[in-house]
Amino acid sequence: MTDSELEKFKKVLKDENLKLTPQRVEVFREVCNSDEHREAEEIYLALRKRDINVSRSTVYRTMDILYQYDLVQRMDIGDGKWRYEHWLNCHQHDHLICIRCGTIVEFINTQIEGIQKDVAEKFNYQLVRHVHQLFGLCKQCQDTPVSVK
Repeated sequence: MTDSELEKFKKVLKDENLKLTPQRVEVFREVCNSDEHREAEEIYLALRKRDINVSRSTVYRTMDILYQYDLVQRMDIGDGKWRYEHWLNCHQHDHLICIRCGTIVEFINTQIEGIQKDVAEKFNYQLVRHVHQLFGLCKQCQDTPVSVK
């Protein structure tokens, strides 16, 4: 986490009339220092594993605030649970998601980005954000037979 990222976070908390607590800083640090797509519960458990004394509610509330202010992105991979990834100094990218094992692969395709821009312009929309997720089976899951019960 850089000083400028911390300053952005401080401003967000000030805008929300919330105090800058060590616990909130640790939640933010945990998100900034990871390139994974994790649920709030996984972030909470990672903090606890590092002996950071933080409540679940602090983690969940902080993640909601980070999302509201575009400091993280969140995505649902089809199981109804939000996965978060930091969004500071990131470029727009899309995701391939395995429906069996949950593996997530990030990719950038300039043709897709161009088509989305063209569609938005055609309908006179100003894009703010987009989510492009492709669901399928990764190579490993394609090669693994499904067990019949």
